Amino acid sequence: MNTRTPSPSLVDCRGDALSGATPAALPHYERAAAAFLHWREGAEAQALAALALAPGFTMAHVLLAWLRVNGRDPARVRSAHPHVACAAALPGNARERLHVAALQAALADDFALMHAHLAQLLRMAPRDALALQTAHAFDHFAGEEAMLLARVEAVLPAWSVELPGYSAVLAMHAFALGENSRHERAEHVARSALAIDPLEARAHHVMAHVFEMTQRPEAGLLWMREHAAAWASGSAVSRHAWWHVALFELARDNAAAALAIYDEHVRGGRPGAIGDLIDAASLLWRLKLRGVPDEGRFAELALAWAPHADDAYCSFSDIHAMLAFVGAGRHGLARSLEIGLRRKVAQPCLRHGATTRSVGLPVIRALAAHGRGDDALAAQLLARVPPLAHRIGGSRAQRALLQLTRQHAQQRCAARNDVVCRSAGGRSSPQSISN
Repeated sequence: MNTRTPSPSLVDCRGDALSGATPAALPHYERAAAAFLHWREGAEAQALAALALAPGFTMAHVLLAWLRVNGRDPARVRSAHPHVACAAALPGNARERLHVAALQAALADDFALMHAHLAQLLRMAPRDALALQTAHAFDHFAGEEAMLLARVEAVLPAWSVELPGYSAVLAMHAFALGENSRHERAEHVARSALAIDPLEARAHHVMAHVFEMTQRPEAGLLWMREHAAAWASGSAVSRHAWWHVALFELARDNAAAALAIYDEHVRGGRPGAIGDLIDAASLLWRLKLRGVPDEGRFAELALAWAPHADDAYCSFSDIHAMLAFVGAGRHGLARSLEIGLRRKVAQPCLRHGATTRSVGLPVIRALAAHGRGDDALAAQLLARVPPLAHRIGGSRAQRALLQLTRQHAQQRCAARNDVVCRSAGGRSSPQSISN
């Protein structure tokens, strides 16, 4: 980044200086940052509006880059390069230079360095909500459950209810507590966030997780239905929230309602970002395990996943692509995905190479075996998934699908009196997969 001293700058709503901001562009930037922080729609449009008014607005470039880097779609991540290059060429203060350095590390697949820059940034500016949100997201993507909690708790003393965005910070804290199995405390903190902002979609998402993990589907369904106005419209997480509602219906043995949610809210033939395709694959697979006919839904979903068969970018995505390919009987795509991963795991720049080697590939092979009816191999591979399976990322609720698949394979073995398959049942506990 250009290190010359920037001209006098405006500040954001929490007092951090913004190089290159103008009075006309600043409101658009604030709306973009708030939408991103609170999981509302429209963040990218507002960031672009800020840059149209102030092309030299360093943090507007940074924000737009983080919007694109925070995800599992490699093509979208690559689209951040021009904005990172622009930000690097513009004047910037020390905080902004660390943002740019973290982005450059992320785009180089050097996530250790990215985390180091973000940690330094948060020590310097603990109220930098963008840095916190980004670090929180990448901790989640990498399954770093302990750090997910420690990182938020380290900055909490610098925050208070008077600061814009505090409800989102509390929601991050609540989610981290839940992922560390502190469900009662997670619920309390989520409710505190909602007392500040009843529309805080993050906190409603936490409540869904708490109800799921404490096996209270009736209460969860009631909560989500009663608060749908907060998450079902204008929220960037609406489809995922509907996925949670469908899980509550499945827990109530109401597969028909879950399938209707799939059609109306989760999928319904929409193009869908990768996160949406993940939810669709997960829900449809759970229905498949219950014997619910997919009636062509897997075929449509496999077509949507097909362009990502060679991404080899994120184990969590690869696993869900495999669910769609196996569910649709697209064995060629399934083989292509597995072969591609086998070729690429040795490359140093694979985003989650070590995780793919230790967890991603065994799970993908297990799903392919399950699709072929080789339940003995599927159960054995899933039984061997190491305790570090949480490093594929995703939440505990999402990773529970692996245990459900293993149980299903074992049940089919038992029905056939397959001794080899049944012997795989004792090789690991459920926690080795779902935790």
